Amino acid sequence: MNKIYVVTGSTSGIGKAVTEKLVQDKNCIVFAGYRNKEKIPAEILPNVKYFYINLADSDSIKQAAEYIKSKTKHISALINVAGCVVAGPIEKIEISELKHQFDINTFSHLEFTQNLVDILDNSKIINISSMSSFGNFPFISPYCASKRALDIFFNAFELENHRNIKVISVKPGVIATPIWEKSVEANTKTLENCKEYEKELDYVKNNALKNSYMGLPVSKVADLILKICETKNPKSSYTIGTDAKFAQIMSLLPQDLINKIIKFGMKYKMDL
Repeated sequence: MNKIYVVTGSTSGIGKAVTEKLVQDKNCIVFAGYRNKEKIPAEILPNVKYFYINLADSDSIKQAAEYIKSKTKHISALINVAGCVVAGPIEKIEISELKHQFDINTFSHLEFTQNLVDILDNSKIINISSMSSFGNFPFISPYCASKRALDIFFNAFELENHRNIKVISVKPGVIATPIWEKSVEANTKTLENCKEYEKELDYVKNNALKNSYMGLPVSKVADLILKICETKNPKSSYTIGTDAKFAQIMSLLPQDLINKIIKFGMKYKMDL
């Protein structure tokens, strides 16, 4: 029996790397979700089935799930990768943007899972969370909160479901992926038009652009996901990257102390 995988965000970053790793096994079939058709490889391997999914569109999510259910009666692992970053000071970010952050990073994955649950018995759900779920990083708190909410909802799902579905949260640190450049482009209006926060947001912008090539290689995360797929009884949570492990340890400290450390660290870095 073939192993069947479903991957969202499969045409860039972590999703692309995971898809490329999985399809090396000729005995598996990968349903690979995309939003931009131009990013689909010119040569498509026979064990890859691309499907369109727009996580901002509920109808698109439902149609994607219906397509997958029309092709298979069981999924070995659902790998939720796709996401975005909303950045800026909370007092300046429009509420519609905050809702958009949760729609893409949290609610869309829940809705996709709900629509696929009938074929997820004895399966795994692997969510790409983030070290940001351990705490509140200044100026990307919408991203932090959406990833924390993702972990909370899906942990509850594992506790509640009667289908023996195992949920795994993968929490990477900074990964060298296009999401950083995309986040700067998507948040240009906020990052460049916030009076009183010019210095902080200039730092955030430059740091994001640096992350796009200075972070942990995306292949490291892909290797971990492949290992989880092949592990019979994986852990509920995996932290990858030195910075992610540091964030996990930091999250155990009193909040007042965490805030003092972060404020000191930001001031130090911006004064360099």
